[in-house]
Amino acid sequence: MGKKDSLAFNSHVFHEGTMTRGYEFFGAHLERRDGVDGYVFRTWAPNAESISVVGEFNHWNDQANPMQKVEREIWEAFIPGLQEYDLYKFSVTGANGEAHLKADPYAFHAETRPGTASKLYDITGYEWHDKAFRAQRHKEKIGESPMNAYEVHLGSWRRYENGDSMSYRDLADQLVPYVKDLGYNYIELLPVTEHPLDDSWGYQCTGYFAPTSRYGTPKDFMYFVDQCHQAGIGVVLDWVPAHFCKDEFGLFEFDGGPCYEYKDPKKWEHYGWGTRVFDYGRPEVKSFLLSSAEYWLTQYHIDGLRVDAVASMLYLDYDRKDGQWTPNSKGGKENLEAIAFLQDLNRMAFRANPDVLMIAEESTAWPLVSRPVDAGGLGFNLKWNMGWMNDMTHYIKLDPFFRKDNHHDVTFSFMYAFSENFVLPISHDEVVHMKGSLMGKMPGDEALKAAGVRAFYSYILMHPGKKLVFMGAELGQINEWHFEGELDWFLLQQPLHRQLRDFFRASNRFYLDAKELWEVDFSWEGFEWIVPDDSTNNVVVFLRKDKKGKELVCVVNFSPVELHDYRFGVPQKKEYREIFNSDLPAFGGTGAGNEKPVRTEWVPSHGFPCSIAVTIPPMSGIVLRGEGYLRLPKNMAADPKLAAAKKPPRKGVVEIKSK
Repeated sequence: MGKKDSLAFNSHVFHEGTMTRGYEFFGAHLERRDGVDGYVFRTWAPNAESISVVGEFNHWNDQANPMQKVEREIWEAFIPGLQEYDLYKFSVTGANGEAHLKADPYAFHAETRPGTASKLYDITGYEWHDKAFRAQRHKEKIGESPMNAYEVHLGSWRRYENGDSMSYRDLADQLVPYVKDLGYNYIELLPVTEHPLDDSWGYQCTGYFAPTSRYGTPKDFMYFVDQCHQAGIGVVLDWVPAHFCKDEFGLFEFDGGPCYEYKDPKKWEHYGWGTRVFDYGRPEVKSFLLSSAEYWLTQYHIDGLRVDAVASMLYLDYDRKDGQWTPNSKGGKENLEAIAFLQDLNRMAFRANPDVLMIAEESTAWPLVSRPVDAGGLGFNLKWNMGWMNDMTHYIKLDPFFRKDNHHDVTFSFMYAFSENFVLPISHDEVVHMKGSLMGKMPGDEALKAAGVRAFYSYILMHPGKKLVFMGAELGQINEWHFEGELDWFLLQQPLHRQLRDFFRASNRFYLDAKELWEVDFSWEGFEWIVPDDSTNNVVVFLRKDKKGKELVCVVNFSPVELHDYRFGVPQKKEYREIFNSDLPAFGGTGAGNEKPVRTEWVPSHGFPCSIAVTIPPMSGIVLRGEGYLRLPKNMAADPKLAAAKKPPRKGVVEIKSK
């Protein structure tokens, strides 16, 4: 295929909105023409009157290297003699005659803030060492595998002594073994796509193909991902197709007017965020976003994308008042173009990597978010459970005395727990803006706060669904998260905080080893209520089951009161052994619990013919495993109480009062 034919082919799929490897065509690439090495530059600018490439190499002279329109809307220039890391921009003159300097939308590397230029960079040549990890992931199904993610903002996890952010390579050498030691098996990164403002945490992007240069080069970031994989840790990247910032040098009105954003003023802006909205109905914009997603999955071996702010994409009236939005062609408020884009995005992602995690941050009751496109869904395979997060963060802030009147916060999630494939997040958004850190949300003195964290985290690990917790929870971080500094590592000088981190380490490892807690996360087959309604004691008891039906009894006490001889029904096992206790002295707890196995008795309770009476430590979570088989004594075979006792059906839903 000749150069002209190649151009025609690429431009064809680009204008169809189906190009997924646009980064191989657009941007800046090494090329040899007529025996001369140089870089070829290509960009899409349908309304531009003229474009030139400017940089240090031509003293930013917009007359030195003009681009030519080689196809409708596509501009190209070849410049010999350039070197890797050379700075460049596009000088774009719009229809109004005004010229603006723009960073390359497809650039692989960018100048470190406050600079805003793009950098020439060759992303090829990195030698990966994660073949074994990727092969193992291919054998696993997310619905039948553990997922416990440690959410990280790379710039504020830990810093150098002078206050500067750590590099990708130093983070790989320090963060990765730390996460491995703590027992997490995923790292989820706040956006690393290039962005000008630290305050945005990466959510207002300018470079959709460039890992931020704050921490190093693109190959440095590849090294970070590679080290994660070699340690058995998957990497999920927060990706932001919902909006982009209005910085002059970025995508904003790229060719002198709306280009990547909608042209309709009632659709083009998220006023609350001060950002522009991608035009999901424009094929070239779809090709840009699809290519960005594919790029991270293939070129950087990213294991999953957490798609930010999906709700803002789905609804035309999102954060808009009456008169500020235009109904769709059917008269509704749904953004039909965005829906189609999300479906195409997920189709593409699973073609690129069948093992990928596509996670929706979706905060409404939109149906079938985590169901296949062919089944009428959006095509994600996971969805953040924002309802559970809001309920539980409200509940844990309450004084235990008042929790009894809000018990539905704990149980309401089971009204919809298996309607989607959920992730349970306690994310960065929950530890900022006066919401309090996880430990800071808890009532009481420091010891009770720590106990509250242990009880709540135990409940997270026991509850159906995959898990995510923001960095610092394991330290008992008191202060809210601030992106300008690092976590409060000095807290580890205090025994209580060291013990709390020890708890996180032990509980995470317990979770990974206990198939009952994750092998059936998305179905009633993996869960069964025992005690859903003990609001007086702030207690819940339930079963978690693996694919073979093996069970664990999970007990959580959200009150600071130790409960003795607490009886509840259990399956017919000879005895129950406590295998997990968040209240151990090693974790800073009281040491209450059940050191010896608890004998099962033929005392009907909670619909079961037999039961156990246990000690439940204050503000705690415990897990018990049944052992042996309990035979019914001959002299009790005719007992009418036992005969009348009926076990709840495996798939039965216990009625819980709705909010």
